[in-house]
Amino acid sequence: MMAIIGAGVWLGIQLDTYLQLAFPVFMSILAPVSTAYAVYVVIKTLSQHPPPNT
Repeated sequence: MMAIIGAGVWLGIQLDTYLQLAFPVFMSILAPVSTAYAVYVVIKTLSQHPPPNT
């Protein structure tokens, strides 16, 4: 989860730096998008595993 969010933020910062934007547009977009995707991946992964028998 942290890797997905970190990659999204890093990519946003790299794009903002490369394009020399005054306001961090790509970081502002990619940070919440990568967070939402990370939550989706966690929920999808957890829903594939059945609960343990107790």
